[in-house]
Amino acid sequence: MRFSGLRVLKEGLTGNRGWEAHWRDATPKEAYDVVIIGGGGHGLATAYYLAREHGITNVAVLEKGYLGGGNIGRNTTIVRANYTLPGNSEFYSHSLKLWEGLEEELNYNVMHSQRGQILLFHNDGQRDALIRKGNAMRNQGDDAELLSLPKLKRILPYLDYEQTRFPIHGGLLQRRAGTARHDAVAWGYARGASERGVDLIQNCEVTGIDIEGGVVKGVQTTRGAIRAKKVAMIVAGRSSQVAAMAGMRLPIESHVLQAFVTEGLKPCIDHVVSFGMGLFYISQSDKGGLVFGGEIDMYASYAARGNLPTAEHVMDSAMTLMPMIGKAKVLRSWGGIMDMSADGSPIIDRTHIDGLYLNAGWCYGGFKAAPASGHCMAHLMATDRPHEAAAKFRLDRFRTGRGLMDEEATGAQHNLH
Repeated sequence: MRFSGLRVLKEGLTGNRGWEAHWRDATPKEAYDVVIIGGGGHGLATAYYLAREHGITNVAVLEKGYLGGGNIGRNTTIVRANYTLPGNSEFYSHSLKLWEGLEEELNYNVMHSQRGQILLFHNDGQRDALIRKGNAMRNQGDDAELLSLPKLKRILPYLDYEQTRFPIHGGLLQRRAGTARHDAVAWGYARGASERGVDLIQNCEVTGIDIEGGVVKGVQTTRGAIRAKKVAMIVAGRSSQVAAMAGMRLPIESHVLQAFVTEGLKPCIDHVVSFGMGLFYISQSDKGGLVFGGEIDMYASYAARGNLPTAEHVMDSAMTLMPMIGKAKVLRSWGGIMDMSADGSPIIDRTHIDGLYLNAGWCYGGFKAAPASGHCMAHLMATDRPHEAAAKFRLDRFRTGRGLMDEEATGAQHNLH
């Protein structure tokens, strides 16, 4: 099934009765070449690129709930490529390029809006840090523009520039950054994978990983045993729990990251705006709601809900940055379970068990990374060689200490990233 403006018009005039299911609700087979544990954005993207790029279609994606019910549907939808360190910089640049062609690639409207992201700075040290970041971005081939205070005021006139707590001195703009519709990303990849023969199996929880003589043989699930030549663990905040089924202990802690959305408003925020001192970020959705968030809840948890002190901190930052938001009514909040790695950077690698692969440790970068994560993970599983854009995302860097990428400069403390 393909989309077009004419098809949408026709269905709208005929009661939308001609649409078909976007993907097959498959029943698990006894064996596959590849089993992917996790039906979120990264898992679905991996399945899609395995089929699309490498012709590997005897693949099952196992999701314990419904497709897209995890972090891919619990985030603030920001897409950007403004990383500094080698390893991260080229990976997120690769991801942004994939984003820019994703709708045409999938023939699916993921509502990718390159409205631009502005990082604010409030003192000389932050300005110098953003200048270094901007230079790193430009060296990578991405765009970055330092905004003076007068130019920033013309672009964002609604901010409180004179507040004594954190006066705003300028910002760093990446015009190619923006947002996308999180659910649509999952649906687009799911449809593309299913059309190429991948089995998408919902309500199928993995309860064990079968290993014999150091080689993976398959998985145990609530819908029976499934044999597989290769198994990928792509489960975000549940990475430690699933890896434990294979006897592995990961350098990851799971924390809750809350987000909030207001009632629908007329267009008032044209960009993604990030508040340097308050770790606060905000944009406006296609439905008019102001979508915003802040820091993680700072304690390990698997609960997809947050605590009130963090909510209070986020609201405090919002009011400090832009007092006008105080007139908006918050409709709801939600929490995503973040797999926080020890250096704030992800893992895409083989494990010590033959045929078992790991994709984890995305910290704050999971949604924006989905296309490149799936693309690089599929390359690794198909060739057993890392993709050049993800070559530094080795698991053994935490054991050896070589190649650590402390992007946030907060040291090996997960709960500070």
